[in-house]
Amino acid sequence: MIYRKLGHTPLNVSVIGLGTMTWGLQNNQQDGFEQMDYALDQGVNFFDTAEMYAIPPSKETFGTTETIIGNWFASRAKRDKVILASKITGPGLKWIRGGENRIDDKNIRLAVEGSLGRLQTDYIDLYQLHWPNRGSYHFGQIWNFAPDFDAQQERDNFLEVLHTLNSLIDEGKIRYIGLSNETAWGLSTWLKIAHEHNLPRMASIQNEYSLLCRHFEPDLSEFALSENIGLLAWSPLTRGMISGKYLHGAQPEGARLTIETRKEHRIHAQTDAAISQYIELAKRHDLDVCQMALAFVNNRPFVASTLIGATTMQQLKSNIDSINLQLSTEVLADIESIRREFPMPF
Repeated sequence: MIYRKLGHTPLNVSVIGLGTMTWGLQNNQQDGFEQMDYALDQGVNFFDTAEMYAIPPSKETFGTTETIIGNWFASRAKRDKVILASKITGPGLKWIRGGENRIDDKNIRLAVEGSLGRLQTDYIDLYQLHWPNRGSYHFGQIWNFAPDFDAQQERDNFLEVLHTLNSLIDEGKIRYIGLSNETAWGLSTWLKIAHEHNLPRMASIQNEYSLLCRHFEPDLSEFALSENIGLLAWSPLTRGMISGKYLHGAQPEGARLTIETRKEHRIHAQTDAAISQYIELAKRHDLDVCQMALAFVNNRPFVASTLIGATTMQQLKSNIDSINLQLSTEVLADIESIRREFPMPF
């Protein structure tokens, strides 16, 4: 395994991070235990979860992934071997905290206590804000994203949140903080306010990044590199679509997009066309397309950890093995050629 510093923190996180959101719906507790056992044995020390998991989100599955991880900690007594990340849910899900959920002092404190209880731990290494109160271009909103918010009101909220997070750090309940599904304005503003008020600095940003989704470039990647903010890349296989298993409307039984209750914004003819070209590229170079896609993300200079998610042990083992793959100059050039043809397929 390869390790990198997580932003300005002393934490050395594995470049392959274990995503956990399928546990509690697609995967049961036994599956989750097996995945955690294997991943840790392979040197994966960074586990990422959230209070709203399992996915697709629902009132019934809320918190079940954290509960499975907590039961694993209790069973294995290996909490000290894991760098654990979790998140508070942003606004929009009416069944969380009575429909009044947003990222503020009250909700952060309730969310942290809930997560700590389910996780059966005294502390969370990296606590993240799952998405901004004001919304963003993520989750398929990029085509019609039109920012409309009171900037000063947001700054006031950021200051309140940083004071709350600072208190939780002082209490030993969280160690470091990070963002998720943020924008350049958001990231820069969080850092500016932290600096001005001598408050905790964001260490990471967890945004979608893959061969098919490269919104993080060029501006956020430049910002992350220059300000030492590690990208935690989620959906590096584009929800498994890069494998080709969903091509031409296919719906494999039990697969993520087959059971998804929300409209999938990534499904388009141009997405299928781009995937087909990446699959053909991998075949030409005798590569597994999923490992090729992961290796691409693993080796971006602004990536701290690539968050894999698997529903089978075969997938998990193949995903972790991508750490051993270095893409040739020729493969990288071919990837850029495909990107020029399909710069934003969804």
